[in-house]
Amino acid sequence: MVLDAGAVSPDPEAVRPGRGAWLHPGCLEAAERRKAFTRALRAPSAPDLTVLKEFVGRMKLSEEP
Repeated sequence: MVLDAGAVSPDPEAVRPGRGAWLHPGCLEAAERRKAFTRALRAPSAPDLTVLKEFVGRMKLSEEP
């Protein structure tokens, strides 16, 4: 994932420019609680996680049998 205009955007291929970070899909809530996105992406303030949450939700749905 990367920081894009104040929002965290998925980058599953890891090809977008900028500082990136990895996230295990099951750790989203814990990372949000610990403010890990702000630190890992060196954001000046708490980033918007809406797009990332939707992406992780779709990933979880596609993994279910």
